[in-house]
Amino acid sequence: MEKMQTICVLFGGVSPEHDVSLVSAEAVLRNMNKENRKILPIGITKSGQWMLFGGDDFTEIAENKWEENPSNRVAFLSPVRGMGICILKADGSMDTVMPDLIFPVLHGENGEDGSIQGLFQIAGIPFVGCGVCAAAASMDKSVTKLIAATTGVRQANWLTLTRRSYRKDAAAMCEKIKKTLDYPVFIKPCSTGSSVGVSKVKNDEQLLEALENAFKYDKKILAEEFINGREIEVAVLGNEDAVAATAGEIDAGAEFYDYETKYVTSTSRPYIPARISEKANAEVRKYAVKIFRALGCAGLSRVDFFVTRDTEEIIFNEINTLPGFTSISMYPKMWAADGLAFNELIDRVINFALEEC
Repeated sequence: MEKMQTICVLFGGVSPEHDVSLVSAEAVLRNMNKENRKILPIGITKSGQWMLFGGDDFTEIAENKWEENPSNRVAFLSPVRGMGICILKADGSMDTVMPDLIFPVLHGENGEDGSIQGLFQIAGIPFVGCGVCAAAASMDKSVTKLIAATTGVRQANWLTLTRRSYRKDAAAMCEKIKKTLDYPVFIKPCSTGSSVGVSKVKNDEQLLEALENAFKYDKKILAEEFINGREIEVAVLGNEDAVAATAGEIDAGAEFYDYETKYVTSTSRPYIPARISEKANAEVRKYAVKIFRALGCAGLSRVDFFVTRDTEEIIFNEINTLPGFTSISMYPKMWAADGLAFNELIDRVINFALEEC
């Protein structure tokens, strides 16, 4: 008889992307094969409290009502090897469960930046996704760009800027940006995802406001050249033998593919396959795997590019090591277009994580 697997699905988190994580987690929990598996859904509140979700209806998680469930129990992952998940009982005593695997459905800060991966590593528990170094490097867009530069794949011109320099002389920072890059220019925090804190700046008037906004989310930000191209996304799956799915395209239907367009409004439209030539599709997939490997990623990632409209030149944008798993997310949709169903995709991701043990 096949051994029962205990899988902890971790969601929420102290992050600007907390709410997106809840929707992704609901989709993962709903689509995960349950046979021979014990699932421990553990949520982290915005204030940092860990709780084992006691409900049966995963829509409570997506609707952000999970914290209200009376069957919840305080739970946490011990850094002590061999102890695993600690769950407090009503009488004050504690149960412990050692999971075979942790699936961190956590986006952004404290979930995708190497922080939580370090805890898993210390605890000695296998987990889905990148290790500490790859997660941290991929989360910091300025570090990502330096590593990606070694692959020879073209990138947009950029400047790395710090909050300290901004506070010292904001006017000088504005002049530096204008001297180096032409409008429009993108201003983005180095370590957020889901386009949190990102602005497209068209003139001097908007620049200061965009810098102020970006520095709310990070002490280090990028000013980046605008590329007039199609927004192309590539789903990568695997470890050293990683492969890429057919590339997809996002038509934002707005100024750019920001947080509102991704998760709130319905203006964006996906195209799978992307509306690029077969040659460009093959090339962008090759580049995605190349960047995935250069950064030392594992399990899964979504690698984003621009493909210019006139010459189909490919320009690397960024990588997301734990891409959205919502019902509208491109990562599972791209694999589905290649014949890999959502539940099978989750199985593959889990097996790749166990492979790395």
